[in-house]
Amino acid sequence: MAGDGMRMSAEERREAAVRAAMTEFGTGGYNGTSTGVIAKRMGVSQPYLFRLFPNKKALFLAAAARCLEKIQAHFEEAAAGLEGEEAFRAMCGSYQDLIGGGDVLRMQLQMYVAAVDDEEIREACRRGWLDLWDFVRARTGVAERETAEFFGTGMLVNVLVALGVPQGERGWAGLEALYADRLPEKG
Repeated sequence: MAGDGMRMSAEERREAAVRAAMTEFGTGGYNGTSTGVIAKRMGVSQPYLFRLFPNKKALFLAAAARCLEKIQAHFEEAAAGLEGEEAFRAMCGSYQDLIGGGDVLRMQLQMYVAAVDDEEIREACRRGWLDLWDFVRARTGVAERETAEFFGTGMLVNVLVALGVPQGERGWAGLEALYADRLPEKG
């Protein structure tokens, strides 16, 4: 929170809550993160947090939606001005940069964990993930199989980054060989 003495609107506080929730849920997971920790990160009371979001699940769902929005925005930015195969290549080559910062990767992994045991979270995350799938297909025009390879590769990249597997080791080397024609030229 800014210490400049300016009052934030409720919408700005909601935005701050979603950012704080992404960080805290990404680190502690849905079950392991209290709303008190999120409120503290924002610099507000827990009762105030509940004026912004009716419950912990609503806040988690907002953070999950934001995570997927960030992925889509990143893909759109990577493909700006490009069409078809070139747009697809740019998206493929940019994903590791997005998850390298941590919050998006951690939140994404926690979404999958929470979805296993909670039907409402599972359904919301499923819808969001399928919307992302549809976005990639519509934006690039690639076939269903290529889209499946793209998302499957993204899941492998999530694992490689999460486990700290160095570039060039098994996994990365295989991906580079498999997708050499899909990655943007390094120059």
